[in-house]
Amino acid sequence: MRTTGKRPRTTALLATLTVLLCPPLVQAEDPAGRLLGAKTSEHPTWFKESFLEIAEDVDEASAAGRHLILFMEMNGCPYCYKMVEENFKHGPHRDFIRTHFDIIALNVKGDREVAITPDTRLPEKALAEFYQVETTPTLIFLDATNTPVAKIGGYRNPEDLKRILDYVDTRAYAEQSLADYLRNHREQGRYQLRTHPQIREIEDLSTVEGALAVLFEDDACLACDALHDGHLADPAVREALADFTLVRLDASAETAIVAPDGTATSARTLARDLDILYRPTLVLFDQGEEQARIENMLYRYHFIGMLEYVGAGHYQDYADPFDYIDAKTAALLAAGEDVSISDE
Repeated sequence: MRTTGKRPRTTALLATLTVLLCPPLVQAEDPAGRLLGAKTSEHPTWFKESFLEIAEDVDEASAAGRHLILFMEMNGCPYCYKMVEENFKHGPHRDFIRTHFDIIALNVKGDREVAITPDTRLPEKALAEFYQVETTPTLIFLDATNTPVAKIGGYRNPEDLKRILDYVDTRAYAEQSLADYLRNHREQGRYQLRTHPQIREIEDLSTVEGALAVLFEDDACLACDALHDGHLADPAVREALADFTLVRLDASAETAIVAPDGTATSARTLARDLDILYRPTLVLFDQGEEQARIENMLYRYHFIGMLEYVGAGHYQDYADPFDYIDAKTAALLAAGEDVSISDE
């Protein structure tokens, strides 16, 4: 999840790596409450056992006609668990992945030395800065020259992941960006835009006073029904959304709008300009600027925390949404409340 569009975050992440995408996993000393929902999955046996000489691993994969994936994870991360279980171990495209990709699992808090190139050696926990990893899990796809050609953060369902795998496997990256490829390979008619009592019809987004939440969907969205049936139907989520003006845009439509910065544009162009790769994506603005975004599947606790970060103005006090969520969690635990970071 890219949580902000206005400032680099890698340095801050290295200082607080425990709060990447599945934070906070570190409890206060002797907490009265319990932190629930942390999960760790065993990797499939076909994950590559590597000496962590990445250039050599790339050469081996390339010689076999495959690409190398660096699977960046963290112990206890429920989203990493879900990615492994539902895609790599039991997913419908497991055999395709195994045939066309080599996967090396790396722990973003680990101490193993990784040789990115013969001249660049880093401990695992320094890779977040090197590869600008902002979330766990993150998948980094490397081509035959050891160059990243695609990177995705957060959990992806099997069908969404398959399109990204196809982009890399067919080497479409030589001709177009991942965003353009995904737009050109949409399966229309998978979803019909749904109503919601908090969605407002506003064409000029620059006129909105206070926090603005822009929900990007389209008719190819695989996860939009789940969002509406789940989080958007939840009373606690609706309460957090009450701090926003909520607007929904069809990311595939040429509907004329005015962007939050006052630029005349269209819904489709704004989605492209904001580099929206995932549907649904919720971009959170305040004072005319993007402060955070939710661009992958989040469990309820983190979803609400993201909304509070912008809607309640916590972005003014915390540089990163998960700095706020970490502080919130510590306070809840100290008060004797249990905190669950997973809905499953």
